[in-house]
Amino acid sequence: MTAAFVPAPATRDGNASSRVAEGIRDGIVRGTYPPGARLRQEEIAERFGASRVPVREALKLLEAEGLVTLVPNAGAWVSRLTLAECEEVYQARERLEPLLMRYSMPSLTPRDLIELAELAQQMTETDDVAEFLRLDRAFHMLSYSGADTLVLSDLVTRLWNTTQPYRRAYTLMIDDHSQRIVHDEHHLLVTALREGDLESAERTVENHIRRTRRLLAAHPEIFTDATTSHR
Repeated sequence: MTAAFVPAPATRDGNASSRVAEGIRDGIVRGTYPPGARLRQEEIAERFGASRVPVREALKLLEAEGLVTLVPNAGAWVSRLTLAECEEVYQARERLEPLLMRYSMPSLTPRDLIELAELAQQMTETDDVAEFLRLDRAFHMLSYSGADTLVLSDLVTRLWNTTQPYRRAYTLMIDDHSQRIVHDEHHLLVTALREGDLESAERTVENHIRRTRRLLAAHPEIFTDATTSHR
């Protein structure tokens, strides 16, 4: 499965920095900008038809999201993790996301549950990696959307952003059997939420994240790509 780069459309309100940030974000998801890739302001400005100012603003926004690393007097790169860092982030997610699910589940509406089921089904029907990742993120973020937290929701979102390129690597590596397990877990989570079975929902989320962590740990070559010249 391959993913061609598709620039983000111009926004009607002329918010160039948001448009550029969305385009870079999409490029990271699609693999156009892999972990450790240099993000040159002049190239980005030309690609998105923007001036340097909104490009700088976009990069600062993406740095705050954990997607980009800015090095003073050097430039910007797509953030990347070592294997040890990725292990730590995924172990944090294994513990934090079930807790976020606990906060969220009581406030999820019947409409939310219908949409979650639709997203789970749509994921089974696509063989495009970028589309799968978009649907997968929408699915999990919706499942957490009922949570009213002071810091946990923002923390989980940042951890998701940090591991975004590695979720793509995971999706490209898994075989058909593992892919079916991923889809089954999505449907199991929807069933648990519909039935109000909090323990099953938490356990499904934890296992879902752990499976990704273990597969990534078995492929250390993902974390030793030569694109990380700035670290």
